[in-house]
Amino acid sequence: MILDRRAFVRTGLAGLAMMPSCLTRAQAANTIRIGVITDMSGVYRDVSGPTTVACAQQAADEFMAQNPDIRVEILVADHQNKPDVGLTIIRQWFDRGGVDLIENVGNSSIALGARGIIEDKKKAALITTAGSSDLTGKSCSPNWVHWSWDSWCLAHSTATSLVRVGGDRWFFITADYAFGHAAEADATKFVKAAGGRVLGSVRYPLGSTADFSSYLLQAQSSGANVIAFANSGSELIACLKQAQEFGIEGGGVRLAAMVGYITDVVGMSLPVAKGLSLTETFYWDLNERTRSFMGRVKPRLASGVFPNMSQAGDYAGVLHYLKAVKELGVARAKADGRAVVELMKRMPTDDDAFGRGSIREDGRKIHPAYLFEVKKPEESRGAGDVYKLVSTMPAEEAFRPLAEGGCVLSRS
Repeated sequence: MILDRRAFVRTGLAGLAMMPSCLTRAQAANTIRIGVITDMSGVYRDVSGPTTVACAQQAADEFMAQNPDIRVEILVADHQNKPDVGLTIIRQWFDRGGVDLIENVGNSSIALGARGIIEDKKKAALITTAGSSDLTGKSCSPNWVHWSWDSWCLAHSTATSLVRVGGDRWFFITADYAFGHAAEADATKFVKAAGGRVLGSVRYPLGSTADFSSYLLQAQSSGANVIAFANSGSELIACLKQAQEFGIEGGGVRLAAMVGYITDVVGMSLPVAKGLSLTETFYWDLNERTRSFMGRVKPRLASGVFPNMSQAGDYAGVLHYLKAVKELGVARAKADGRAVVELMKRMPTDDDAFGRGSIREDGRKIHPAYLFEVKKPEESRGAGDVYKLVSTMPAEEAFRPLAEGGCVLSRS
């Protein structure tokens, strides 16, 4: 069953209480319910939203095709980027919605705030779009897995590589919430470690403006040769379009996205995004397996849409979770989300989006990271052909060392 934003608003939270009654007792006992809580209408709709739902459903359908005795239902709700809304949805889903796993959780403040609820209710969470590295650091949980990327990974890859090629004076334009703070802090550390300097930063409330001109002019006047954006979605697109209007990108200044997605690049077009530096851990045209995944999920997607690393993580993470449910048994999986997560960590991961990998004891999913540069329009062969691979960071280096995160689950 899919509950879109309109249905969610129409039925209200109380409506969730009635959902399990649609199932017979036998069906409910053998049914896993996954609640995809994401941005269906706001600034991060394109980087998560409907494509996230499509990728999660793809994983569920592939699993059920191989395991017809286990039923998987996908529910969807819009957190509207408001922690109070997101946490209310999660609590109601667990209390009266029969949800076993919350998935995507596309906002770091909501993810961090939900930890106590998830643990108290003995449920599980798969986090793919919330980016704070604290999720596997000081705020880690034995009940969740953090897939796809985090602020440490992207900052490490992007900042270190750019300083090495001369981008040694940085200025940040940062969304003022948990993820933005973490992304700026992590990148600042790597810039300095590589021998660069941070000349300044400016913060703005998430979702508060579409006019970034004053911030861009402040960054330009600082003398920085890298302007780094610790934001995402429509706000990143607005920043880059306005930077083009001011001629900043053509003036010897590199533009870098601390979180950038193919969905952003396609949305703003190559003439706007050309030359942008960013890191992703998935690209649909990277190899035969990624192209195979793209071919299977494409019929579910809107025209011209190519999944990004978070959305690929929705597919890969849900598939791995369901494999663990099968191994553990549905009844036990429904009773103990922590047990499912523990088994997910013990089982090697392998899927067409990320290939082979593993999940560490702190909940961090491990795989390579790729530094890309956005192609010029004349370099592209067609729709979706947007990236030039600059460098690959191997899995063992791509994420923060286990011993440095401060996670209480670490035995190091």
